[in-house]
Amino acid sequence: MGPLAGCRVVEMAGIGPAPFCGMLLADLGAEVIRIDRTGKSGLGIDFPTRYDLLGRSKRSIAIDLQNMHGLAIARALIGRADMVIEGFRPGVMERLGLGPETFEAEAPALVYGRMTGWGQEGPLAQSAGHDINYIAITGALDAIGRAGAPPTVPLNLVGDFGGGSLYLVIGMLAALTHARATGKGQVVDGAIVDGVNHLLTMQYALTQMGAWNGARGTNLIDGGAPFYDSYGTADGRYVAIGPVEPKFFAILLEKMGLADAGLPSQNDRKAWPELRRRLAEAFATRTQAEWCAILEGSDACFAPVLSLAEAREHPHNLARGAIADVGEVAQPAPAPRFSATPAGAPRPPVAAGADTDDILRDWGIPEAECDAGRAGGAFG
Repeated sequence: MGPLAGCRVVEMAGIGPAPFCGMLLADLGAEVIRIDRTGKSGLGIDFPTRYDLLGRSKRSIAIDLQNMHGLAIARALIGRADMVIEGFRPGVMERLGLGPETFEAEAPALVYGRMTGWGQEGPLAQSAGHDINYIAITGALDAIGRAGAPPTVPLNLVGDFGGGSLYLVIGMLAALTHARATGKGQVVDGAIVDGVNHLLTMQYALTQMGAWNGARGTNLIDGGAPFYDSYGTADGRYVAIGPVEPKFFAILLEKMGLADAGLPSQNDRKAWPELRRRLAEAFATRTQAEWCAILEGSDACFAPVLSLAEAREHPHNLARGAIADVGEVAQPAPAPRFSATPAGAPRPPVAAGADTDDILRDWGIPEAECDAGRAGGAFG
């Protein structure tokens, strides 16, 4: 099920953005097989299988890539795929003999997706790093946080998954469209720094217009504006407001009973500290639930700040089926949604190597080659 039904993807096991990319493709209906390592993964985080949610809807084959038989089987699988995803440092796949040039003749339409933080070339290409480092050199990290405070780390949503996985998926699907039209595949260089820089397009425009101050926490949509921020409530919880448009801000004030309270003008930046103080005082007089009863569902641009557990039970998320239970494990449902080719329910993740024999059979690996691999220790 899903718009990518029939598309075959090989994912080289890794952490973070590469498996999230594979999960997205699997959610869209692609057949994704993950080449896991034999023995201990060495990937840094070993999730219990049922919680390895980035591995959902995939099948797994465990191969020793240091074994010549295992390497031959990995090459055969990639050669039968429409797309491959790898997240190693530049040059690792080439040293294994699995680089893009290996498949130019035998799989000319292969889309080769490469997920890295720094990119395939550049002064930092061979350096270790993580999400926080990648978003740091783009300017994104510097822009996030409170005025006068250190930058706030935005989980790994901006770098790994936003500028990384989502951009690589977009690039691979574009390359797949081209490959199906022309028979010619290509390499997609998915660098997190490139994706995050691209995400900052609007901030670049606003900065050069003089509409974005270089100091974090002082601008319209970075928590600097008192009408685009979160506020504490009487029960120690928080609510979030964002009525940037004057007509929506007027609705907020009316529903809060502040329409005739003599508050400063919304867009008088010099008066923002006073406006923030007055709003904070008002929100502190009622509980989060009381403010929800007054404001939620209106055009005041309001929402309660919820924990993950609470978000799962919010009526809007429940109505849309946004969180699914798969094997008694709660997880976000596939997104986006399709009218003609809806995605099926995710399948639970499987342990490394759980589908080795089935994959070898289903992907047409010759039995003699499989037997040689088994005898030669290719599968651990």
